[in-house]
Amino acid sequence: MTAEAFGYAAIFGEEATIGGLFREKLRRGCFANSLEQGDIRALYDHDTGRVIGRTKSGTLRLQEDPIGLRFELDVEESTPDGQTVMALVGRQDVSQCSFGFRVVAEEWRDEGEDTLPLRIITEVELFEVSIVAWPAYDTTSVQLSARKTHNRDGAFRRRSESWERAKTAMRRRGISV
Repeated sequence: MTAEAFGYAAIFGEEATIGGLFREKLRRGCFANSLEQGDIRALYDHDTGRVIGRTKSGTLRLQEDPIGLRFELDVEESTPDGQTVMALVGRQDVSQCSFGFRVVAEEWRDEGEDTLPLRIITEVELFEVSIVAWPAYDTTSVQLSARKTHNRDGAFRRRSESWERAKTAMRRRGISV
């Protein structure tokens, strides 16, 4: 069974401080070429071993809009990573996103000695979007689709029923639980 998560993996025009070394902003349109040409993955916490969606398979849908890089993600609730994502995002313990990329084009501005230099990213090669606890851009977001809350509740109920059946079968075999 799948559930849907959605939000913004990146926000245009917002400023982030990167490693205390420089400030960074994303220009609208910076993802356009990647979205046309790339096969982009959705990961949990930038971990390449925890793929939770992919544009090629249709489980991850990305688009630029006036706000930023919007995504919709079909999360497979039958997998451990899907269950983790659904639980943490559902409780809002994890509520933000990030993205993995290579800069293709950028502009730099030095606005004086008292401020960090500003990098304006005008084009990136996008590899992945991630649901994370610690984003570089604080205004990113992820949440569950309201219609999926019912499915998630049903999944918890089914899991509980399944556990009860397993305990009964174990008792019949003389295994204490």
